[in-house]
Amino acid sequence: MSLPLLIVLGLTGGFTAAAIRTANVAAPVVKAQTRPMMLEGWIREVEPGAKGARLRIDVHAMSGVSPDDTPKYVRVTHRLNLQVAPGRFVRCYAQLRPPPSPSLPGDYDFRCQAWFEQLGGVGYVMGRCRGGTLGAPRGWSKQLGLDVSAFRRRLAEHVNIDAGERAGGFAAALISGDRSFMNTADQDALRASGLSHLLAISGLHMAMVGDLVFLIVWRALALIEPLALRIAVQKPAAVAALVASLTYLVISGASVSTQRAFIMSAVVFGAVLADRAALSLRSYAIAMILVVLLQPESVVTPGFQISFAASGALIATYDAWSRRRAEQERVLGSVSFTWASLFVTSLIAGTATAPFAVYHFDRLAGFGLMANLLAMPIISFVSAPLAALSLILTPFGFGDLGLRLFGYSLEAVLAVAHWTANLPNAAVTLPFSMPATTLLLSALAIGCAMAAKGRARLLLASMLIVPAGGLWLQAHIVIAHWSPSGDIFLRNEHNELVRYHWSMATGYRRCDTPIPRPENCAALQRARSLSPEGNSQQEQRPSIRVPARTRLLLTSG
Repeated sequence: MSLPLLIVLGLTGGFTAAAIRTANVAAPVVKAQTRPMMLEGWIREVEPGAKGARLRIDVHAMSGVSPDDTPKYVRVTHRLNLQVAPGRFVRCYAQLRPPPSPSLPGDYDFRCQAWFEQLGGVGYVMGRCRGGTLGAPRGWSKQLGLDVSAFRRRLAEHVNIDAGERAGGFAAALISGDRSFMNTADQDALRASGLSHLLAISGLHMAMVGDLVFLIVWRALALIEPLALRIAVQKPAAVAALVASLTYLVISGASVSTQRAFIMSAVVFGAVLADRAALSLRSYAIAMILVVLLQPESVVTPGFQISFAASGALIATYDAWSRRRAEQERVLGSVSFTWASLFVTSLIAGTATAPFAVYHFDRLAGFGLMANLLAMPIISFVSAPLAALSLILTPFGFGDLGLRLFGYSLEAVLAVAHWTANLPNAAVTLPFSMPATTLLLSALAIGCAMAAKGRARLLLASMLIVPAGGLWLQAHIVIAHWSPSGDIFLRNEHNELVRYHWSMATGYRRCDTPIPRPENCAALQRARSLSPEGNSQQEQRPSIRVPARTRLLLTSG
């Protein structure tokens, strides 16, 4: 089959899958901000939030709203102490509004995520959610989902207590996917140090669970000589690993990133059952096709792009490296393969995912490579075996001891994260956003480096990276933006966009002319008061230095 025909077939299949998926998840959405109303439903999930716990509720009824207009799910912020758990029927006095639109052009559009999650509204609880008397919902699938949510919450509470006060929340997040027990300081430190990928239940966690079970079962069966001489013991081990991965998928909440990781693990272990190469670009392509067909909306998400960029780059690197290792026992001079692989894994994964991290988050972890080199050996060689030990000891009544040791190992990871995050320039905020064209060329460069052979990899990647960098340098810097909410965003001296409440103004006009300073814009000169978010009474006119070539664009949307 010719390449143009394959491209046409791929595009047709992708757009068809997207259209079908979009129609299948259609659900009612709150059209405008509501008055305070009574909301009834079952708690499906508890998520951490800056202002309180976020409750994802499977809606049963809303006062004053017809059943046809009632959203399937809503998410509300619960500011007071939470006294109800997932799986419980609750009644809340809440105020809802539609999922918010992006504050800045090119920002993450939460409305798209909400649509595919069938999240019809967001808001906050006035007071406290209280348990109701209504029984289980109709349908075995809904009841099963609530039972799993309740089990996950109990598991997270158990792990949070037994793993220790310092790292209990981190341990609960790794095992159950519930981050509500983690404090904000630890999450910020992991994010600033480049270790936030540990919080998302994705390929790393799924690979550890599946590979660990595969290794244990494989080695155990190999010790049974009559069995090992008659069957390929790696195949029962692959089946056990698949079952363990599926169980972990359910326990961790089956988020989009976890589903994607399970599909990739299923392809790998399926290749073992079919006597094919487990880690190859062929299995990588099959996993990507399955994810695109099942979750076409994930293609534009950071998780999809980062995970597949890292996975593909690592597979291509180790494919080439394995041939060199076959020729000599050691690589990178006198460094053994095990320790050299830790360095190469962090370096390749960090390089491959950097364009996507910059595009979506406008920041880089300045010491991400160093933090991963220090933390990943602890996770791989200490934390993962201790987690398995805890599982093995549980039937004998010593699971708490294993969890406590697991918590000690995670305390070391948190220490690395905080130390790295407190270094100067740990989190590098870029002065201007990456344009979409640069991201596309960077993705093509990574694809060419994966598919090509020999020196062609470097040549093709360089031919695409150079123009990508040139387009990025020519991108305009966003100095000010007037959001649909009426607030204005201004860039400060630290290259950070700060929100200001537009509390008093006589009007505005479009200002799209080359200017040396934003004060010269008539729209800003009309402002009587600009107050930073969180301090609406403070008068402040920030001084922002703007290059002479910069174009200031003020719009109402």
